[in-house]
Amino acid sequence: MSEERIKTLLQKADEVAGGPVFGPVTITRIRQRVFRRRVMMVISSVAAAAVILVVTGVLITRTRPEPPQPQERRIASLETQVEQLRAQTDATLKLMQEVLAKDRQERRLAALEAELASIPDPRVEIERQVDKTAFILVYQADKLYKELNQTQLAVEAYKEVIQLFPKNRSADVARERLSQIEQRQINKSDTKGESTCKPGTV
Repeated sequence: MSEERIKTLLQKADEVAGGPVFGPVTITRIRQRVFRRRVMMVISSVAAAAVILVVTGVLITRTRPEPPQPQERRIASLETQVEQLRAQTDATLKLMQEVLAKDRQERRLAALEAELASIPDPRVEIERQVDKTAFILVYQADKLYKELNQTQLAVEAYKEVIQLFPKNRSADVARERLSQIEQRQINKSDTKGESTCKPGTV
């Protein structure tokens, strides 16, 4: 509606209403007008409060979350399932990593045990070297005694073997050789005694 139209309507209303009519002004009429104004103020305040309440109610109802639609519920359910699957996958991966780490550790341990088993026992190696040394000493003593006829040096070599390796097999051989040498010396002395005391020489 344009301004010209509004002005025209107001002018017609003034013409129909005519000029103001002034009547006698009394205290009662003044009180009535004051009372009406107060009533109008109260009514306008109550109406304003009611409007505010209505507007507030409308705003509250609009801001309330609407109940989820079936599609939204389904999406929420799928998201929950995805989270559960993700948690299960993480747990499975962690378990697999632990199993693989344990398997690697066991394989490493088995390799170390095999490597350790391949290393010869040092005690066995020491015993082998001792046997070898004792055997060589006895062999040299035998050479001195049997080939070079160095009986005294051979006896010392046999005694050295017995002293150094008392529990070795070569020490037993050395004792046997010393016993043979001693027995031979006894036999020689007996033979010399018999040759010096022949019958009829006295």
